[in-house]
Amino acid sequence: MIRLGCQLLLVGAFLFANGLNGQIARIEPPNWWVGMKNTNLQLLVHGQNIANHSVSINLENQKSIELIGVQKADSPNYLFLDIEISDTAEPVTFTLVLTNDKGAVSEWPYELRARNQNKADFKGFDASDVVYLITPDRFANGNTSNDTYKNLAETTIDRSHNYKRHGGDIQGIIDHLDYISGMGFTALWSSPLLINDMPEQSYHGYAITDFYEVDPRFGTLDEYKLLAKECNELGIKLIMDQVANHCGLEHWWMKDLPFNDWINFQESYVGNEPIINTNHRRTVNQDPYASEKDSELMEKGWFVPAMPDLNQQNPFLANYIIQNSIWWIETLKLGGIRQDTYPYPNKEFMAAWAKAIIDEYPNFNIVGEEWSYNPLLVGYWQNNTTNKDSYKSYLPSTMDFPLQKALIEALTEEENWNSGLIKLYEVLANDFNYSNPESILMFGDNHDMDRLYTQLGENLSLTKMALGFILTAPRIPQIYYGTEVLLQNTAKPGDHGLIRTDFPGGWKTDEVSAFTSNGLSVKQAEMQFYLKTLLQFRKKAAVLHSGKTKHFAPKDGVYVMFRYTDNDMVMLIINKNNKSLNLDLKRFEEMNIGHMELINIPNGKIIQTGTSINLPPNEVMLLTKKQTND
Repeated sequence: MIRLGCQLLLVGAFLFANGLNGQIARIEPPNWWVGMKNTNLQLLVHGQNIANHSVSINLENQKSIELIGVQKADSPNYLFLDIEISDTAEPVTFTLVLTNDKGAVSEWPYELRARNQNKADFKGFDASDVVYLITPDRFANGNTSNDTYKNLAETTIDRSHNYKRHGGDIQGIIDHLDYISGMGFTALWSSPLLINDMPEQSYHGYAITDFYEVDPRFGTLDEYKLLAKECNELGIKLIMDQVANHCGLEHWWMKDLPFNDWINFQESYVGNEPIINTNHRRTVNQDPYASEKDSELMEKGWFVPAMPDLNQQNPFLANYIIQNSIWWIETLKLGGIRQDTYPYPNKEFMAAWAKAIIDEYPNFNIVGEEWSYNPLLVGYWQNNTTNKDSYKSYLPSTMDFPLQKALIEALTEEENWNSGLIKLYEVLANDFNYSNPESILMFGDNHDMDRLYTQLGENLSLTKMALGFILTAPRIPQIYYGTEVLLQNTAKPGDHGLIRTDFPGGWKTDEVSAFTSNGLSVKQAEMQFYLKTLLQFRKKAAVLHSGKTKHFAPKDGVYVMFRYTDNDMVMLIINKNNKSLNLDLKRFEEMNIGHMELINIPNGKIIQTGTSINLPPNEVMLLTKKQTND
């Protein structure tokens, strides 16, 4: 049926291009399922001059599937069909029939599939997971035959150029899932794999030109499904990066917009006037004093001129985005969604979007990107937060930019009353602001900021401290690909193309391979082993998944945090001093760690606690009760 649908789509596109009236060029979503909690389905139907055609469903038994509405758009080339699918509906392929005033008929088969598993089984990523973030074009090239396509706007690859495509693809990810799993990662977040048919910088994936098509330079839908299947078999939750705020300027509908308000500031685009960009003033979403002008510009302005801003207040577009997200969850059996630029779209729509997904998949997880260093703004977006304006987001998770910033400052600043490790201590204390801090995503870096090793001055010890904290803190940890082998962008801070550099070993011609550890420097090999050791420990350490947290104010350049339950404990110690010192344990009496045999996870050494613990210089220690490793 998939092949038939693709063939019909190609035929429809041909007919549309050649001006044949009443022929369907595409229907989206391309299929749906019976047994969904929401029994309503709205189909976008595109074809030349189809608006004046009557529509019917050809199905022997129509009692369980009913066409309840046909909506015209401003463009004569669209219809929106409302279909009711009852709880008793069975999987079936029915026919949509379009008839013009002369009796000419156009038909299109549409499939309602059976769901492969119950919606309650779609378990999202959580604090028991560690997320591995990759930029697929820069991770591994598993299939060189799909590197270039002459019919796409960007036709070349060039690994020497930071902003051109390098050839990484889905097959490259599949080929190295054993490495990802072997390191100890349990969730995989890839930047978008959908087609970006843009003339330049199409590698990053955030300028989508078809929300239902995999970029052929990454692979096929079948390969994407295979990736999801193999992830599931290895116990890796696949997280899809989605974009509700904007599309790429070359999206297929930009040449024939359905409604006069399908995109924001559409009159400027249609009138060939200068594009109105967003002011990026995200605080207008919470600011009680925000002007209407600032609020409008934030929500409706384009992110960049190459990315038209979608108008989610158009109800047809709103339905389209919600159904697209659910289609991908159901198609790939996803373990989560990361939603890009979360505060930029209409916030009431984003609440409706998140609610629709969580209603359908109660155990699912969604993390929204709010790039703010103010925890009040980050916390506003998390579900069950008591907001003064009564806004309810339904969003389970946000990204912890405030704690990320504090971590870097804590490790790089000199120790004083109000600088250094105290930053980490005080920002973590802001957890009272969050409805569920343990479900927030914590990271040292990502695809949009300088790499962790660069932020920390290419200091190996500080990088180990940062990763030790990230993997111990009461959060969902996320690690950016290549951190394990100290990838950096020190030569060009802020250069996104270099930040998303090639993973060593992802190309057959690479002399150095992080996958096999061949050719790694001593420091790189040391970091890879260190991170793998921590990840493998964390995977089995329930105390780090759901234990309580207690930390002690930094003193003399040392920060101590505990994760604990009634039966288990992990003690994180960060010593920023250039010399060894004895840590007096009397201060930690409430944690009952005196006269105990502990094991230091990074190096496996046994520590006998008495009245003090000797701390090596510039080192992070993760101590746990020895019996937990027996």
